[in-house]
Amino acid sequence: MSFPLSTPDDLAAQIPDGSLLGIPRDHSGVSMELVRALIRAGKRDLRLFGLTSAGISFDLLVGAGCVAEVETPGVSLGEFGPARNFGRAVKEGTVRIKDATCPAMHAQLQAAEKGVPFMPLRGIIGSDLLKFRDDWLVMDNPYGENDPIVLLPAVQPDYALFHASLVDDEGNIWIGKRMELKTLAHAANHTFVTAERRYEGNLLETDEYAAGTIPSLYLSGVALAERGTWPCGFWDGAKADGEHMRLYANACKTTKGFRAYVDEYVFGKKPAVAAE
Repeated sequence: MSFPLSTPDDLAAQIPDGSLLGIPRDHSGVSMELVRALIRAGKRDLRLFGLTSAGISFDLLVGAGCVAEVETPGVSLGEFGPARNFGRAVKEGTVRIKDATCPAMHAQLQAAEKGVPFMPLRGIIGSDLLKFRDDWLVMDNPYGENDPIVLLPAVQPDYALFHASLVDDEGNIWIGKRMELKTLAHAANHTFVTAERRYEGNLLETDEYAAGTIPSLYLSGVALAERGTWPCGFWDGAKADGEHMRLYANACKTTKGFRAYVDEYVFGKKPAVAAE
């Protein structure tokens, strides 16, 4: 294979403290292997930009003390309950919150993707969001009359992090129909990806894969990581590990339980055995 592959830990080590990270929602291809690697690397003051609503990836990073700021429409474990680490951080004021909405976040990345400073968007006027986002500006449509519209600043993540299905011999990756991942890669300064498996050949030369392939020129590093989204599911076949998600949700009810979870499932330490 001509394209050099890395490891999740090597990729995470290259991300400076304070970086703005673009991370997809749990079922779009979140790279939990990179999330765990960031915690092992001891990263701090990270700013998370979720595309869009976030889940265990954000909760895990917040609980591990890696995060200074979160921008997302919401953080939740869905059917498995609230994101307790995130909730505690909000109540304690240890993480800054930038409330957002899904269409706005897509539009901001699209602006960066196109190389323009802002993107106009309808649908926000009249909502409480504008009261808390002084960086979202309302102006009159220059081509209309009494037609206000919101201008959203472009967002260019320092790093986009996600999981893909395939990486080929040239370092191209296949994301199927998850076009939001392509937007992330186009908008970000750097893109680190974990991939499920190798593809022998060139994905861009096939009718089956070309349309859903991101060329290697948009990628800064790729690591092989089978089941790299675990315990989240993956659109390419793997289902979410519901039993483990429940275990995580229960562990996060206390900070002590969360620390024990991180020791075992992030750092690989064997749990202590209680004395009989």
